[in-house]
Amino acid sequence: MRKKKITGFFISILLMQLISGQTETYTVSMTSFSSRQYDEFSPVFYKNGIVFCSNYDDNLFFNYSGSQNKDYFKITYVEPAINENWQKVKLFSKDLSTKLNDGLATFNSSGDTIYYSRNLEVNGKLDVISGSRNKLGIFTAALINGQWTKVRGLRINNEWYNVTAPSLSPDGKRMFFVSDQPGGFGGSDLYYCQWKGNYWSDPVNLGPVINTPGNESYPYISQSGELFFSSDGHQGLGGKDIFYSRLSGNTWITPIHLDPPVNSQYDDFGIITDPLMNSGYFSSNRNKSLDIFQFTTNLPQVFYNDIQRENQYCFMFTDKGSIIIDTTDLQYQWTFGDGKTANRAIVKHCFPGPGDFNIRLDIIDKSTGKLFFNKLSYKLELRDYEQAYINSSEVAITGDVMEFDGLMSSLPGSEILSYSWDFGDGIRSTGKTVQHAYQKVGEYIVNLGLTLKSESTGNIHKTGISKKIIVLTDTQERALYLAKKISTNTIIPDIRNCDNAKLLIQYSAETEFLNDAVFIIELLSAKTKVDFRSSNFRNIPQKYTIKEVISPDDGIYSYTVDQQISLMATYPAYRELSALGFKDVRVRLQVLKDPSEKELHYLIKIYSANAESYFDSSDKLTSNAYIMLDQVEKLMDKYPSMKLEVAVHTNNVGSEISNLTLSQSQSLLLVNYLISKGINSKRLIATGFGESRPIASNFLEINRKLNRRVNFIIRN
Repeated sequence: MRKKKITGFFISILLMQLISGQTETYTVSMTSFSSRQYDEFSPVFYKNGIVFCSNYDDNLFFNYSGSQNKDYFKITYVEPAINENWQKVKLFSKDLSTKLNDGLATFNSSGDTIYYSRNLEVNGKLDVISGSRNKLGIFTAALINGQWTKVRGLRINNEWYNVTAPSLSPDGKRMFFVSDQPGGFGGSDLYYCQWKGNYWSDPVNLGPVINTPGNESYPYISQSGELFFSSDGHQGLGGKDIFYSRLSGNTWITPIHLDPPVNSQYDDFGIITDPLMNSGYFSSNRNKSLDIFQFTTNLPQVFYNDIQRENQYCFMFTDKGSIIIDTTDLQYQWTFGDGKTANRAIVKHCFPGPGDFNIRLDIIDKSTGKLFFNKLSYKLELRDYEQAYINSSEVAITGDVMEFDGLMSSLPGSEILSYSWDFGDGIRSTGKTVQHAYQKVGEYIVNLGLTLKSESTGNIHKTGISKKIIVLTDTQERALYLAKKISTNTIIPDIRNCDNAKLLIQYSAETEFLNDAVFIIELLSAKTKVDFRSSNFRNIPQKYTIKEVISPDDGIYSYTVDQQISLMATYPAYRELSALGFKDVRVRLQVLKDPSEKELHYLIKIYSANAESYFDSSDKLTSNAYIMLDQVEKLMDKYPSMKLEVAVHTNNVGSEISNLTLSQSQSLLLVNYLISKGINSKRLIATGFGESRPIASNFLEINRKLNRRVNFIIRN
């Protein structure tokens, strides 16, 4: 393979390193078991040694002539020697050798299964089977009693195209490989198959982020689950270069080029590394033959490019929904669980930091300061983003020393083993806390890479983060920049739209309101039954009927009066009862469970409770009244045990006596129609309350209209 010109990109890297005095990222040297006379490439770890491909001339090898008068490649093996050198290279296994090229190889974690490349046909005359029509495939074998047996080809092999260079994931569930099959993005692409329990699935192309119109090959999956591969299609230094990528969710990140001197203007490929990428091996033809080089990492290369997300502790809290609150007599009260409260429908609140907070939205009676209605309660789990975190100023001045640290990294379940920094100006460093000074004005991307160890499995993996740093000339320019940023960055997110805020709803009146619920006034609740004749109810006006309800969840007795379809309709009665000395009185929603109650509630919502829908100007029934009453009659026929109170209310226009008389006569008119339709009179109660139970102020006509109403109430 011929030498290519060194690129301008490579020259710029060298110049930058010379100017800055920065140590090279990697130290590289050729392994002692490699030779310039023969070719060695594509190492893979196996037990204590390394398996690789070689055309080394030894009597152990089958001496069939390959191209350029060299032997065909065989799967070979070398083990370390006591003196930290290497023993003599030897054939890995005669069981796997054929007349043609053998390798590349990969092994399962226990080392008793091999997957390797070879030609599909290996039997017959050499001049017949050595042609280009004899494609490469992936074969597997099992180690049984020291012998590699049960050699067979995988189902993904095909006589029309090559399938080669397998690399098995550490868990053995996914195999990556190279193929020039139709439908790809270039000459050769990277694919993977998934292990389905007893077979490998159909190939899946890694997609255009990894594959290019050029050639991608030599995949390697590290113990950390990272993908290394070679490509002549991505921008590099020349020939094949080694690139890195990893999955972020279901997407591969844009491949990152390994720094020189691992990559060069020659062909560089076939890399393997230890879990931390402190050291490893790769192949290159930089010495005019294919050789295996070893490398050690001097300053870890930071591969990651996720943008750092800033933890959000300030949020907007809003009351959204269909339950209407009149703030003339009532006020909102937010309780945030951190000792702070606020009294508006829409508020901004900043929490001191991550934690669990109990949030409530109550409606308070302004005149007494007592609870009127609880609208919302939930638990807020506020967490820092699970990410590496760069703690530093966002703005710097040239020449000033900046402090950086990764101590605020939040990665639950992982132990941080190392911190690697890339300051974006050619300088790198390591450590939890570092310092750096920028010498030129501009924008720089700082990258922090972390090596992690899972506390549950012990597996090693990596993550990282990026942050933009603005470097300016002096303090005045920095002050102007920060002032402008503050003025343009005033949007506070809604609490329901933040990734680091999880809401666990404990109670939502809005949710209940949409599920056939009515508003009731609760006088008191008790663990034991309370007698209606007790002193607790001594001051209840006769116009109110007390109802006892037992909670099926906790057996609590609740004693309620009044029932309305809107919250504000309960306020006059609430205020009256509160003034009579009922200290614990409050309004709450009651979800209707009984089918007859639910159906009646539905009819009222359809046909309205407004008296003008039932009576015309001469106090005769309207057509709407007849329709509603016919539906009520059908409902009472459906539920023969149902008893119904028909209550009519007026506003305060006119005398109290005349309004009471009017409401009583109108109520009788409605009840008598139901009796005429066949409903037993014993099942009906006609009640006229006149102006005694308003649900709104009578000051304005719009409110007086609300007070003129008809209620249908199921009685026991």
